[in-house]
Amino acid sequence: MSNLLPRILADRLRSSPRRWLVTGAAGFIGSNLVEALLEAGQEVVGLDNFATGHQRNLEEVEAATGAEGRERFRFVEADIRDRDACRAAVEGVDVVLHQAALGSVPRSMADPLTSHEANVDGFLNMLDAARQAGVGRFVYAASSSTYGDDTSLPKVEEVIGNPLSPYAVTKLVNELYAGVYARSYGFKTIGLRYFNVFGPRQDPDGAYAPVIPAFIKAMLTDSTVTINGDGETSRDFCYVANAVQANVLAALASDAAQDQVYNVAAGGRTSLNQLFALLRDTLQQHQVAYHREPVHADFRLGDVRHTQADIGKAERMLGFSPSHDIEQGIVEAMPWYLTHFASVLRFGR
Repeated sequence: MSNLLPRILADRLRSSPRRWLVTGAAGFIGSNLVEALLEAGQEVVGLDNFATGHQRNLEEVEAATGAEGRERFRFVEADIRDRDACRAAVEGVDVVLHQAALGSVPRSMADPLTSHEANVDGFLNMLDAARQAGVGRFVYAASSSTYGDDTSLPKVEEVIGNPLSPYAVTKLVNELYAGVYARSYGFKTIGLRYFNVFGPRQDPDGAYAPVIPAFIKAMLTDSTVTINGDGETSRDFCYVANAVQANVLAALASDAAQDQVYNVAAGGRTSLNQLFALLRDTLQQHQVAYHREPVHADFRLGDVRHTQADIGKAERMLGFSPSHDIEQGIVEAMPWYLTHFASVLRFGR
């Protein structure tokens, strides 16, 4: 049994099984959601086009949930930009957990049109298909990038600034569409503004690898860690189990909690310099010594300087209570990275 869901929440699911659709099911957060739901006795449909997801993530889910989980899981390889595929995927579904998107601020700066197609057109296709199918709950991945150039800390849901990247624009448009569907059609939606989610299955490869897996990969392969800026940029890093918990709570939430967006984070703030030291020290506990100093590069275009979430609204309205802070999350995730890089570790050659 994994630690993705608090036991009381997993038991609550088992007592009232549902049929769930998880989009982006082969991705990082999506595959963790599929695993948690299957472990809690749910029937799950997964949808992914493998643009950023991986078959290996689904294989890990199957290994974790076994034959029983496999019997309750159906995978559909399709693209959310395909309206017919969206309509077919939501048939008979009680809850949609919409995670499919093209993430990454730098990716959106390099290719804004494709980000728009996936994150706006694809989102609207899935939202409308779910509405027409009479889906009871629609929970979607929003983003802390929506806060844009607002400098106040901690971030509260009601105060946002101007978006700083095409990616941020797409996630704001998602919130606007969800609000319109709630007001115009009475369709129940909840947006979860993720703050720098990390954990097992987060892709460490490619040009747009998030900071934690990128740092870990560099350390494990004895390469240089590159920090964009002076290293004092800070983030509210959120372990994936917290995001999984928030999705399930949102799906089970009362009508009064619907048509809202909620911050999903741990409520802390860690600089990139502090993160570097924390990862290095954690690896030391696994007998991996990293002696290089980081190299500082230019700040990335479109990045926000600091993020920290006020999670009070999610605590009050959803019953959200983070199970992991950043230190606990890194300790729990590190064995996955050690296994993932086993074939290229310098001490394992």
